[in-house]
Amino acid sequence: MEQLPVILGIGAAALLAAVLAVRVSIRLGLPSLLLYLGIGVLLGESGLGIEFDDAILTQALGIAALVMILTEGGLTTRWSAVKPALGPGLALSTVAVWMSIAITGTALHWLLGLDWRMALLWGAVLASTDAAAVFSVLRGVGVSKRLAGTVELESGLNDAPAYIAVVVLATGTTVDWTLPLMIGYQLVAGLLVGLAFGWLGAQALRRAALPATGLYPLATVAVCLIAYSCGQLLEASGLLATYAAGVVLGNSRLPHRSDTLSFAEGLGWLAQIGLFVLLGLFASPERLLDSLVPGLVAGAVVLLLARPLSVLLTATPFRLPWREQAFLSWAGLRGAVPIVLASIPLAEGIPGAQRLVDAVFVLVFVLTLLQGATLGPLARVLKLSADGEPREIQVDSAPLDELAAELLQVHIRPGSRLHGVHLDELRLPTGATVSLIVRGGKGFTPDGASRLQERDQLLVVATEESRAAAERRLRAVDRAGRLARWKGELGG
Repeated sequence: MEQLPVILGIGAAALLAAVLAVRVSIRLGLPSLLLYLGIGVLLGESGLGIEFDDAILTQALGIAALVMILTEGGLTTRWSAVKPALGPGLALSTVAVWMSIAITGTALHWLLGLDWRMALLWGAVLASTDAAAVFSVLRGVGVSKRLAGTVELESGLNDAPAYIAVVVLATGTTVDWTLPLMIGYQLVAGLLVGLAFGWLGAQALRRAALPATGLYPLATVAVCLIAYSCGQLLEASGLLATYAAGVVLGNSRLPHRSDTLSFAEGLGWLAQIGLFVLLGLFASPERLLDSLVPGLVAGAVVLLLARPLSVLLTATPFRLPWREQAFLSWAGLRGAVPIVLASIPLAEGIPGAQRLVDAVFVLVFVLTLLQGATLGPLARVLKLSADGEPREIQVDSAPLDELAAELLQVHIRPGSRLHGVHLDELRLPTGATVSLIVRGGKGFTPDGASRLQERDQLLVVATEESRAAAERRLRAVDRAGRLARWKGELGG
């Protein structure tokens, strides 16, 4: 009890520093996880002197944090955004994972002299991309919805196959004809458990009359956690069950949905911060120096060989253009997930596991720094995003639960062809209307003759049925002007 004030004070100071670091990371265009890892290293044995080397506790806390991150990821995933990318997203999160494991393991077996089991274990640990790392960088790149949806779906789903592969290799599971059946069962059963709990949870929450608004977010998150627990108890993939339950709940008409999403987002940030700081605390700078070369070799194999080949072989059947395939190859950022997965063989006491953890830590830091700084420029070089010329307006939404409507906040950027368009020329669908225009910091209620200008902000109220059509129309006029439909621009 005497140390409790000190522990709480250090924890709160680290949390506050991590929150402030988000703003710094956005300005630099880098994932904030690098700064969080740095905070953990500074708190560790080479900084403030806090010693932490419990691999089993690190694994347990890491998996718990991943469950919370996947819960937030599922709840905030819009089905309309990922549906067009369902085919390539599923292929990248399953088939590409197995290909990456095989390619990476084979290469490291010859390059680093690892035995086959350890080499494949390295491949399995490095096969999963990290949603938090990807989207902290992808946020400002401005790629198409289909491409962003592919990356989002892959990052949300590929943790489960990678986790299964690591557990199989770390525990020495017998490899025979039953292994593919076992893996298939875990994935299919995990998906079914998640879908079932998501649907049942949505039905129950819509009918519940809870006494306080703040209880609905807690109940929603609890449903996702129960889905994870049941999935694991049924020897299925609890991680996949968590994400699937979150997607179903996040796309259902839940009471106080906006409060739930805000709570889940804050919980996700807390889990990410705690996880990355913990992993930084667990790392030892002295050991990292000895693992620099193996980490760089493994990183080069993943970045230049395994990832491009697995993307090429799985994305080509879906006729993705080579530019998008190149972007997908480079967008496979590694974050906290590989470090957490590397703690599993360490907790099992496998010889060489500590070297794997240290090498993965080095690899994650270097690849995140390299890919995070170059992902945006690469998208512009490949002509997948507009450089300076606004091709799409920015749209944020806040659900109006009682009215079954949503409030769209539209920013008209310089160069947008919405400039000069009269309000009645927008021809928004039935159920959507511009309720307010903010210009020069002052708001006014528009009429049909009101003329839009650059840097205006519009508040558009739209029903759930009309929202998608309203967004498409706004984007179409933003790109092609008032005659967008005549020019064949539909805002897709």
